[in-house]
Amino acid sequence: MINFLQRIGKALMLPIATLPAAALLQRLGQDDLFDVPFMASAGSALFDNLPLIFAIGVAIGLSKDGNGAAGLAGAIGFLVLQEGTAAINENIDMAFLGGIISGVIAGLLYNRFHNIKLPNWLGFFGGRRFVPIVTAATMVLLAGIFGYVWPPVQGFIDSIGQWIIEAGALGAGVYGFLNRLLIPIGLHHVLNSLIWFEFGSFEGASGDLDRFFAGDPAAGIFMAGMFPIMMFGLPAACLAMIIAAKPEKRAQVSGLLGGLAFTSFLTGITEPIEFSFMFISPLLYVTHALLTAISLVVTNIAGTLHGFGFSAGAIDYFLNFNLATRPLLLAGIGLIFACIYFIVFYAMIKGLDLKTPGREDDEDDTTIHEGDDKYHAMAKEFVAAIGGYKNIQAIDNCVTRLRLQIDDMNQIDEDRLKRHGAKGVMKVDNKNLQIIVGTDVEFVADAMRNQQYTGFSSGDKRRQTTLMSPLKGTILPLQQVNDAAFSSEAIGKGIAIIPTDGRLYAPTAGTVNTVFPTKHAYGITTTEGVEILLHIGINTVELDGKYFTSHVEQGEKVQEGQLVASFDIERIQAAGFDISTPVIITNVEANQEISSNSDGDITPKDSILKINS
Repeated sequence: MINFLQRIGKALMLPIATLPAAALLQRLGQDDLFDVPFMASAGSALFDNLPLIFAIGVAIGLSKDGNGAAGLAGAIGFLVLQEGTAAINENIDMAFLGGIISGVIAGLLYNRFHNIKLPNWLGFFGGRRFVPIVTAATMVLLAGIFGYVWPPVQGFIDSIGQWIIEAGALGAGVYGFLNRLLIPIGLHHVLNSLIWFEFGSFEGASGDLDRFFAGDPAAGIFMAGMFPIMMFGLPAACLAMIIAAKPEKRAQVSGLLGGLAFTSFLTGITEPIEFSFMFISPLLYVTHALLTAISLVVTNIAGTLHGFGFSAGAIDYFLNFNLATRPLLLAGIGLIFACIYFIVFYAMIKGLDLKTPGREDDEDDTTIHEGDDKYHAMAKEFVAAIGGYKNIQAIDNCVTRLRLQIDDMNQIDEDRLKRHGAKGVMKVDNKNLQIIVGTDVEFVADAMRNQQYTGFSSGDKRRQTTLMSPLKGTILPLQQVNDAAFSSEAIGKGIAIIPTDGRLYAPTAGTVNTVFPTKHAYGITTTEGVEILLHIGINTVELDGKYFTSHVEQGEKVQEGQLVASFDIERIQAAGFDISTPVIITNVEANQEISSNSDGDITPKDSILKINS
C-alpha cells in the first residue's frame, strides 16, 4: 500500500508542475503588476480546471510508458464521473479527489489493457484505443455508485478540512509536523494535495493554495509558515553543517551545501538538504519537523498569510508579495528562525558528534562530477553501485529522487552512491530504492536509461543480446511468413520458426509482460529492455485459446529455456491454421542491428538472433 501511495505521490508531481506557470500568469496579469487581463484569465483557467489536469497528469504518471493515451483516458474518465454523479445528485462535487480517482483508474486500466488484442472485426479498437473505452465504461459504473455513496464521504472530508482550518495554529502546526515527517517515504505529496487543493472553499475555489490565488482573505495559513523554513531555516542549517565540518573538508562541503542552501532559498526545494542529515540523525530530523510545526504556529498567531504556486522560496515570496498579509513580518520571523536553526543544528552536530557532510570518519573523498559528461559519469557510477542493469527492474524519477525497482537490495553500495553525488539513499522495502540527487535528477535518470538501452558509455564495448530458439523446428525467413503485418516488419524485426514440437520456451531471461487471453502469443522483456513477441501460428487468435496451454503468468520472471506454453500442432493445422511462429523484436532502435545466426533445423539450445547496440 505504501508503494502504491508513493506511485500516486510521484504521479501528482506532473500536474503540480503546471502550477508555477498558472501562478505566474495569474499574478503578472493582475492590475498591481502588468495589468494584462488575458494573462490573468489564462492563469485562472488552469486553476479552474485543476481536477481535469490532475486526472490527465496522474493517469500519465501511473502508466508504465507515460503514453498520451492514458492521459486521454484520464480526461474521459473524469468527465464521465463528474457529469454522471452530478446527474444523480447536483450537490456532489468530487473536484480534486475526482480527478485523482479518475487518473488512478485510467492509469491502472492502461497498464492492463494497452496491448489487448480483439477479434479481427473489432481490431481497430484494440491496443491503446481500447483504454479510453474501458475507462469510460468503468467510470459510468463508478458514477452510479458515487452518486449515492459520495455525499456522506464528501461531508466527512469537508468536516475534517473545516476542523483543520478552524483549529488555527494547532491545525497548521500538525500539518507542518506531518509534512516533514512524511518526506522520507514520499507521501507528503498526498498530504499536501489535500491541504492545497481540497480543504476549504471560497467562490468556487477549494484548498489553501487555490483559495489564496482566488483572493480568499483567510487562505495561506498552511503555506506562510513554510517560508521561514525554506528561505531562512534550512540555509542556516547548511551554514551550521559547513562550520561544523572538518577544516580540510570545509571548502568541498561549502560548495556542496552552499548550492543546496541557495536552491532552498530561491525555489523552496529542500529535500537534498534534508536527506543530508535525515538518516545520519533521526533525532535531528524530528527536531527539524518540530521547528517546521512551530514556524506554522508562530506565523498563524502573528496573522501572516502568504502563498505559493510551487514552493516557499524567494521567487514565490516576492512574486506574491502584494497578495500576502504582513509579508515583512514574515521575513522577520524567517531571520529569527535562521538564528534558531543555526544554533540548534551546530549544537546538536557538535554535541552528539553527528557525521554530517564533512565530518565522516571514512577517508574516501566525494567525487565531484563536472563538465558536459557530468550526468553520464554519475549514471555510470550509480549503475555500478547498484549492481549493474541486471539488478534494475525499472528506472523512474520525481523532482529530486531517482526511484528504482531492484532485484537484490543486498547489492547496493550506499557509500559509492554518496561519493558520486547522491545526497541520500533510502531503501523503501526490499524492492524499491530511492536515491536523492537534487533538481537535476532527471538528467541522471535519462543518462541511466540511455546507457541501458544503447549500451554505450565511455570505454564500454557494444552491448549484445543473444536469443536462443524458443522452439524445435525449421527456420523460416520473416519475409516469407503468410501475414503482411509480420513479413513487412511492421511489428518488428526477427525470424519465424515452423515448429515440429508443441512446446514454446523462453528465448532469454526476462519478465513476461504480456500473456494474451487466447494463450497463442507472449511478450517477454529482457533486463536490457529488449521486448520480444512470441506468436504461435498465424491468425490463431481465432481459436480463442483452444489447443493452447499457458505455463506462465503476466509479470512472472522467466529464465532462458523455461517452458512458456504448449500447443497441439496437429489439431491447430487440422483446423486450417498456419503454424509458422514469428519471433519478433518489437522495439528495435535505430542504432541496433538484428542478425540471424541460424538456418535450417534448430533446437531450443541453438542461438537464433543477436541484437547489437
